[in-house]
Amino acid sequence: MTFRHLAVALLSLALLQTGGIEPAAAATGQERVRTAKPTATKKAPVRYTIRKKTAKATTLRKATLRKVSARRSLVAPVAPMAPVQVRPEVDRLGSPQLRSAAFVVVNQATGEVILEKKSDSVLPIASITKLMTAMVVLDGGQSLSEEIVLTEDDLDTIKGTGSRLALGTRLSREQLLHLALMSSENRAASALGRSYPGGIAAFVQAMNVKARLVGLGDTHFSDSTGLDPANVSSPRDLVRMVSAASTYPLIRRFSTSSEDHVEIRGRMHRFGNTNSLVRSPEWDIDVSKTGYIREAGRCLVMQARLLDQPVIIVLMDSDGRYTRTADAVRIKKWLEAVGAQRVAGLVPGGNG
Repeated sequence: MTFRHLAVALLSLALLQTGGIEPAAAATGQERVRTAKPTATKKAPVRYTIRKKTAKATTLRKATLRKVSARRSLVAPVAPMAPVQVRPEVDRLGSPQLRSAAFVVVNQATGEVILEKKSDSVLPIASITKLMTAMVVLDGGQSLSEEIVLTEDDLDTIKGTGSRLALGTRLSREQLLHLALMSSENRAASALGRSYPGGIAAFVQAMNVKARLVGLGDTHFSDSTGLDPANVSSPRDLVRMVSAASTYPLIRRFSTSSEDHVEIRGRMHRFGNTNSLVRSPEWDIDVSKTGYIREAGRCLVMQARLLDQPVIIVLMDSDGRYTRTADAVRIKKWLEAVGAQRVAGLVPGGNG
């Protein structure tokens, strides 16, 4: 054995002892030095382990879903919940807490007062005025089909309010009456008063005469629209005025219609009722009128059937935009909760 062969043999033996080459390589004298970078064979177990864990997790999720589905199938279907009947807030006397400054609720059939607060206070009534305007127009016997042209005399010079009824618009007296009662159109109410025999002065005088005939001792009118804050009344007087207005079929129909379409300058315009409750299936309203100017606040008068009784509701000086409507709903729910005895007026109301 030469020196060279001896050196190779010793080197192979040393590498074999340290694990650097495989035994077969040592026998042949070929060196297979181990690389530092891991081989593809060593990655395989890692990938296998991950796939194994993922498959296990998927299996567990599927099993869980099957269990949940099985549990759900055992549960009976839940029926839709019925509307929750919420009793309105009441004061220490058991009366509903209303946000209107003055009000009265009366059974029209018996005259009994169900609820009241400051019912004798004389306050501006805003467009509630238009109920009296309508009664005077109908009492006057003028043709309802007669066309009236809107002029500058119908502009609002008191509050400066606008209108979709442009100057020069030609409408029948019946159409103007409808818009005045349903949509509280001020130009319509002005034109109705202006076209009365003797003009607006004679019309206002007729309004005040009618008020006395109906027994409205606290009521006074200065114009046909209600824009003038000098148009005043009390809640108790307004009960009498609503009761009188309810005897006119056209007032009942026009004040409670939900909408109408009117042609103005070749275009159709939709006009809606200012009282959203007339569109509610939960209400049976025969007479309705809203009103608003700053001095009067938000006002609402209605004659409605509650618990099969004719009830007149008068709400005055409500400070919020929706307060008058919300108060009417509170009254209805309260009456439905306390039953027919209160509607019949067997329990006296308090005067605050």
